[in-house]
Amino acid sequence: MTKFSSSGMSRRTFLQVSAAGVVTASALGGIGRASAAPYPKFTWISPRGTLEVLDDYPYWIGKKMGYFDGLEVATDMQPGPSDGTATVKFVDVGQADMGFPSPGVFSFALQNGMKLKSAFHMGALDTFSLAFRKGTGTNDLKTLEGKTILLGSAAWQSIVDPMLAVQGVDISKVKYVEAGWPTWGTALAAGQGDAALSWEGLRAEWIGNGLEFEYWLGVQHSPLFANTFVVRAADLDDPDKKAFLDKYLKGWAMGLEFAYHNPRAAVEAVFEQFPTLASNIGPELGTTSILQQINVFRGDMSKRAGWGDHDMTAWQTFFDKIHELKQITNAVKAEDVCTNACIAAANDFDHDKVKADADAYVLSDAFKAIDVDNVKAHLFDQAVPA
Repeated sequence: MTKFSSSGMSRRTFLQVSAAGVVTASALGGIGRASAAPYPKFTWISPRGTLEVLDDYPYWIGKKMGYFDGLEVATDMQPGPSDGTATVKFVDVGQADMGFPSPGVFSFALQNGMKLKSAFHMGALDTFSLAFRKGTGTNDLKTLEGKTILLGSAAWQSIVDPMLAVQGVDISKVKYVEAGWPTWGTALAAGQGDAALSWEGLRAEWIGNGLEFEYWLGVQHSPLFANTFVVRAADLDDPDKKAFLDKYLKGWAMGLEFAYHNPRAAVEAVFEQFPTLASNIGPELGTTSILQQINVFRGDMSKRAGWGDHDMTAWQTFFDKIHELKQITNAVKAEDVCTNACIAAANDFDHDKVKADADAYVLSDAFKAIDVDNVKAHLFDQAVPA
């Protein structure tokens, strides 16, 4: 990567970001954002090094349906570097305004002094899973002691360690190998490790790429949860920026609501944005992928105050566990780093109107042919047998 965005952060500058996410004045130079209210441009950064995935479907369908109209400034989506911690580093230094880290990478940010807060919890359930070559899978993760788990980025160990620990695994006996993005799945297929980290949605995409695995599914077995939207804590204290964040997150919430009612339309919106992704996985696998993710993002809505709501008790359990694992050295109080301050405003939209939009959407013939109920019935076919 030679350039991150049009604002011009070079690879050399990015590498001057320390493990603590601190940039010296000489490294930042003249690339800092000018002060403007609320933002000169609002940039969201991916944790994956790519945008050509279905994971961000609420934004693309929300953009198509006009749910982000009326924002004072332009919004931008950036893939970022494939380094697993870039999504928090870039927000911390002001080169992006919102990141989408896993809970483990968020904890990395807190451990290294980054003044970030989780403002909108996307992944209410645990999206993460472990892939195995067919016939080698297990539902007893303790059998992974002495084995090798493949990762796309070394930073992903912060995802897997707590996932294993809550299942009773001695993580000191597990070996991790960074097999690179996007090749860690093919490395597993080639026999270079015993398991590989995966997640909901990616399972369907891997099938589209000819990678047939069986899975231990966190969404079925884990008490943990998945990625969240983080911002600079200071932005939540700025009334103008907080008002902008409320409106911006409302666009995401409306996109989530629309896709819940019409998942096929949301897939179409992503495919229109990324034709190569469309050709790689097609309508049926695309629908499978988005239904997997809707399950994670929605969680048990009867227990949530709306899209993005944080379960503070669950977050506290997570922070306590990673403190026990020494993934963080200081205890963290969930209410200090997670906030539901934006949730009421983000969910303050006409739900009936969004449902009507979803019901009225005219699907292409290829998507009309997809039986959503049948796809839902087979969402967990790749799970390791009980």
